[in-house]
Amino acid sequence: MGRENALVALGGGPSPVINASLLGVVEACRDFEAIGFVYGALHGIEGVLKEELVRLDTQDPAELAKLRYTPASGAIGTCRYKLGKGEAALEDYSRILDVFRAHGIGYFFYIGGNDSMDTARKVSGLARERGEGLVCAGVPKTIDNDLGDEARTLIDHTPGFGSTARYWAMAMKDAEEENRGMHVSEPVSVFQAMGRKAGFITAAARLADPLRRTPLQMYFAETGHGLEDLYENVRRGLRERGRAVVVVSEGFDIGGMREARDGFGHIEYGASDDTAMQAVVSYLNRRGLPVRGNATGQIAGVMQRGTGACRSEVDEDEAYEAGRHAVKIAVSDGTGYMATILRDYGAPGYKVWYDKVPMEAIANSARGLPREWIAEGGIDVTDAYIDYAMPLIGEGMRRLPLSAPGGLPDFARLDLAKAGKKLAGYVPANHREAQGLQAGGGNGL
Repeated sequence: MGRENALVALGGGPSPVINASLLGVVEACRDFEAIGFVYGALHGIEGVLKEELVRLDTQDPAELAKLRYTPASGAIGTCRYKLGKGEAALEDYSRILDVFRAHGIGYFFYIGGNDSMDTARKVSGLARERGEGLVCAGVPKTIDNDLGDEARTLIDHTPGFGSTARYWAMAMKDAEEENRGMHVSEPVSVFQAMGRKAGFITAAARLADPLRRTPLQMYFAETGHGLEDLYENVRRGLRERGRAVVVVSEGFDIGGMREARDGFGHIEYGASDDTAMQAVVSYLNRRGLPVRGNATGQIAGVMQRGTGACRSEVDEDEAYEAGRHAVKIAVSDGTGYMATILRDYGAPGYKVWYDKVPMEAIANSARGLPREWIAEGGIDVTDAYIDYAMPLIGEGMRRLPLSAPGGLPDFARLDLAKAGKKLAGYVPANHREAQGLQAGGGNGL
């Protein structure tokens, strides 16, 4: 195969270090003679379908370098677009290959979670069936840390989780001071953490207090606790300590909710009418507390996945290296693999290495917080979880270059001028029903 161009896209929710992976891909592509131009797709796979591509290899080097510490997905955008099944989905897959062919794309790098890996796997499979030499490689990303298996043989942890865990460790240090000072009037502080049905992020609240001095209670979706269990635990805690800090997973069972769904069909908790936090606060206050005052609640929301000031330097380094490693395995091993991070638990200190795993082993995988990491009673974690997660938040964060007005961080602003289109306009299949269009396209969006 001669010199082929590369394209990189982001999929699913952002993370504090997703752009470090993006930079790793772009910079590693320069190291291989087999790779020519490097394109980015605006807003993930939707940008591929709409043929909205930008050159990344010709960007201002100073702006590219800022990707290392720029959080979230504003640099080139992401999306939640699921390529489904059936004839309409086949049109989307065919369109992707048409766009790749038109722009000489021989390497496709997809940065994302399990749904994104499933998309990349299917694109790789279709290209192989049609005899095209497209190489697809994945770069792991999800703050939820739910990618792979609980035994951690496929991936130890995902880029993005360490920084979000650091966010919660820092937030809970502050929350302890707030609750300690205000508990005579507001004895119960309730917080809601992201993670869907996986409790890794909720558990990160304990990293603020590994010695367990704070009256902290954590409620994981994995334990099956409900509102009545929580109420009794909080009452008991208030009688013993006079105050309580409660962290509930967004997937905590509140007995049914009016839910919204995202493009992948997952519950979108931030868009739903009901939240675990509000249900818990309302239930506690309605039932009554054994001490004076009310329970109050907070939802961190998307700040936990897009706050650059809390990113972990360990997480940043690993996200970057995972992006670089994806390029290496694409060139050396061919299509159908995701770069992975594995840990040497037998080594002194903290040590990881980068490997590869077949996409089919990762696609649509989902793991929860291992049961052996949940303490007896189900509202705390064991020391084994602390030992696992503490190295991921690092010893600190690299100082952000504060060159914007007001001494604020100066994040990357790439030139998003689109490369010239070579194909007719196209409307993604899942958008047509809303627009009243027939199969085949239209003028694009």
